[in-house]
Amino acid sequence: MNTWSGTWVAERLGVELAGDERLRGMLGLALRRNPKRAHLLVSNVLGKHVPQAPSVVYGHGVGLGRRVRELLGDAAAARAVVLGYAETATGLGHSVADGLGAAPYLHSTRRPVAGVAAAGGFEESHSHATSHLLLPEDPSLLAGDGPLVLVDDEFSTGNTVLNTVRDLHARYPRERYVVVALVDMRSAADAGRLEEFAREIGARIDLVTVASGTVRLPDGVLEKGQALVAEHETAAAPSGPFARFPAPLEGTQPPSGRITRVDLSWPARLPDGGRHGFTPAHRTALESALPAMADRIATALPADAHRVLVLGFEELMYAPLRLAAELERTTTAEVRYSTTTRSPVLAVDDPGYAIRTRLVFPAHDDPADGPGERYAYNVAGAGFDAVVAVVDSVADTPALHTPDGLLARLAEHTPHVLLAVVPSYAPAAPAGAQDAPERPVTMLPEPLRGPAFSSYAPEEVGWLLQDLSDVTLEAPTEEREEAIQSGGAHYAESLPVEYQPSEQYQQLFHNALDTSAVRLAHAVGVVTETVLAERSPRPVLVSLARAGTPVGILMRRWAQHRHGLDLPHYAVSIVRGRGIDANALRWLAAHHDPRDVVFVDGWTGKGAITRELAQAVEEFEKAHGVSGFDPEIAVLADPGSCVRTYGTREDYLIPSACLNSTVSGLISRTVLRADLVGPDDYHGAKYYRELADSDLSVAFLDTVSARFDEVTEAACAEAKDLLAADRTPTWEGWAAVERISEEYGIHDVNLVKPGVGETTRVLLRRVPWKVLARAGAGSDLDHVRLLAEQRGVPVEEVPDLPYTCVGLIHPRYTRGATGADGTAVTL
Repeated sequence: MNTWSGTWVAERLGVELAGDERLRGMLGLALRRNPKRAHLLVSNVLGKHVPQAPSVVYGHGVGLGRRVRELLGDAAAARAVVLGYAETATGLGHSVADGLGAAPYLHSTRRPVAGVAAAGGFEESHSHATSHLLLPEDPSLLAGDGPLVLVDDEFSTGNTVLNTVRDLHARYPRERYVVVALVDMRSAADAGRLEEFAREIGARIDLVTVASGTVRLPDGVLEKGQALVAEHETAAAPSGPFARFPAPLEGTQPPSGRITRVDLSWPARLPDGGRHGFTPAHRTALESALPAMADRIATALPADAHRVLVLGFEELMYAPLRLAAELERTTTAEVRYSTTTRSPVLAVDDPGYAIRTRLVFPAHDDPADGPGERYAYNVAGAGFDAVVAVVDSVADTPALHTPDGLLARLAEHTPHVLLAVVPSYAPAAPAGAQDAPERPVTMLPEPLRGPAFSSYAPEEVGWLLQDLSDVTLEAPTEEREEAIQSGGAHYAESLPVEYQPSEQYQQLFHNALDTSAVRLAHAVGVVTETVLAERSPRPVLVSLARAGTPVGILMRRWAQHRHGLDLPHYAVSIVRGRGIDANALRWLAAHHDPRDVVFVDGWTGKGAITRELAQAVEEFEKAHGVSGFDPEIAVLADPGSCVRTYGTREDYLIPSACLNSTVSGLISRTVLRADLVGPDDYHGAKYYRELADSDLSVAFLDTVSARFDEVTEAACAEAKDLLAADRTPTWEGWAAVERISEEYGIHDVNLVKPGVGETTRVLLRRVPWKVLARAGAGSDLDHVRLLAEQRGVPVEEVPDLPYTCVGLIHPRYTRGATGADGTAVTL
C-alpha cells in the first residue's frame, strides 16, 4: 500500500484532510515559509510541484471545462470568458477554456508589461506574492455580459474569487459567474459566503470542482509549522535556509549533463499563453503547429531517453503542457510535466511528504519585485533521462545560463537538458504611442515594507520610496529655515532634526489620544465608508507620506473590520512645488487600475497639497499617456473645506500630528534632492531604527481601531447622510489664509499654516513667529501651548478664527534677525 504524501505533516502538526475519498489521491501536504499559512496543499494532478503525466494534467482541466459547458448550455457557453489565476492555475484555466469550447482565455499575471494598461487587479491575501494584474490586449475582453468562468487550483477560503468578482463586477456587471477548481477546501464558516455574496451583487455564482473536503487545523498550527520549518532548515546546514536538495549521494558525484537548445519554430504572433488573452483563433493556430514543434523536441532527445520531464516556467504552464502532451502521444518515452515556481517550500526526503527534493536557482526573468530565488520540486532524484526546460524569451537571460542557474542545476541531476524558448508575446502598441524613454516599469523596485523599512507590519503599507537611512540629511531648524526663505534650498532637500518629546509632552500625547480615540475612529469610519460607496468598491489606498500613512492604515483596517476587504495600501511622496513622485505613479499604474487609486492624507490646511496633486496628476498623464488617476484626496479632517471626501470638517487635534516619525512608523519626511534621487528613482526617506524605544506608531493605530465597534452604527449613518449632501469645497480656508497673510504683513501664504496639525508642524520643524488661537479653544491646544512655551512663541487669541489655531512661520527669517536659538521676535 502506498504511503499518503500528507502523512508526515499530518502526524507532526495534527492537520487532517477530510472529505471525498479522492482527496488523498489528488492532494499531499507540505510546509512552506509563509507568515500567513504554514501548510501547503500539494496537488498531484496540477503539474506544478509534482511531475505528472501531461495527459492526466490536461485531462483534468478539459474535463472541468466540459462540465462547465454542460452547466451553462451551448448558447451561454459560446458567450463565456475564462479567467485563470497566476501563477499556479494559468495552465489549468487554459485547459478549462479548451474543454469549454470556443471561449477566449485570460490569466492574471504578476509580471507588469511596459505599455500595457491594467484592466484590473486584486490581492490574494494568503499567498506569498499577492498582487495580480489583468493585462488583456483587447480592453473589451472582460466587458461582455456573458458568463465569466474563474479558474483556480483550489478553493480554500473564497477570498481571492470574491475579491476578483467584486473588482470586475463593479466595472463589467454580469448575471452569471462560474467558479472552477480542482478541489473545494472551504471550511464550514466560509461555505456560505459565496451564496451570500451572489445575493449581494444580484448575480448567480456556480461552483464546479473535482473533489471537496476540508483541512482541519489545530490551534497554534502556524507557530508549530514555522518551528518545524526552522528545525529542518537548520538541520540542512551548511547551505542554510535555502539549502539545495538533494545532496549528492554519498560516494557519488552528480552528473554533468549536456545542454542543447531546441528551435521550436513557434508561429509568429501566436501568444505564449493567456497573459494578454488567447482567442479561439489562437487555439486553432496552436493545434496546427503542435505536432511539428513536439517532433523537433523528440528529434533532439537522446535515443535512449525512457523517462523525460518537460519543465515549464512559473506562469508559462500551458504551452509546455501542450508540448508535453504531444510528446506523450507521439513517443514511447514516459513523459512527465511540472513547472518551476516562486513559492518557497520545505523539502523532506520522506515517502509521506509531498515535496521530496528541491532545486534552488536565481530568478532569470528580471522580475518586477527584484532578484530572488526560484524553485523546482521533485525533479532531482526522480530518474529523468532528460529534462526539457521551456521558458519564454523574457526569461532567456544570462541568469538562466550561469553556473548556479536553472540549466546548470538541472544538469547536475540528469544527463541531458534541452532548452526550448517560446517568444514572449508583446501586444501591439496603440496607434501613436511613443517609445517611453524612462526606465521600464519592470525595473522599478517593489515597495519597501516593514520590518526592513518602518515599524509597521508588512501588510499594512508598502512604501514606494528609496531608503536613505545611511545618508546624513538632518540640519538645524534655524539653518534650514534661513536656506529655505533665502531661496538657497528647497525644504525637501534636507530633514529637520527629529524632535525628542519631553516626558510632559509625551503625557499630553497619551491624554489627547485617550480623549480623541472615539472621535478619530468615527471619522475613519465616515471617510472609509464614503470612499467605498462613491469612489471604488475595492479601492487602492495611496497615502501621501508621511502624515497620510497612519490614516491610510486605519482606513484599511476599517475596510477589513467592517467589510472583510483586504485593501492594497501604499505610501508615496509629494513635494510642494515639485509634485508627486512620477515613478511611484508609474508603478501604481502598472500594478493596479488607476481608476481604483484613492489618495489619502491626514488633514487639509489651506489646500496647497490638494492643488499640488491635481496639477501633478495632470502633468503626469500628459507626459506618460496614463489616465484614470483621480487627484481628489480623501482626508480624515477637512477644516479648510478643500475636498469632497472627508471624515469631518472640524479642526481638532489628530494625535498623530503631535509627533514626527515616532507615530509614523519611524519614517522621516520625504526627501527630493538631485544628487540622491535620479530621474528614474523614487523619492527618498529615512528609517529611524534608533528611535524604536520611543515608537508609538502601532499603539496609536491599535488605540483607534479598538474603538471601531462602538462607532460603527453612527459612522455609517453619517457617511450615508454625507453621500446625499452637498460637499462641494468652498475653499474658505484658503481665503482665510490670504486674509491673515495680509493682515499680519507676511505677504506669503506659504508661511501661514492653518489648523491644529499644521500649527504643530510649524512648532516642531520650522522657526515659528506666533500662534493664533481661536478664543476659547480648549484641550485640543494643550500640546500647542506647551510647544509654544518651550520655544518662546507667543499665543495670540483671535475671535472668529475659522480654524482652531494657525501657526505663522517667521517671515524674512535670518539667524541674525532672531538669534541662532530660533526664538521669535517682533517685526
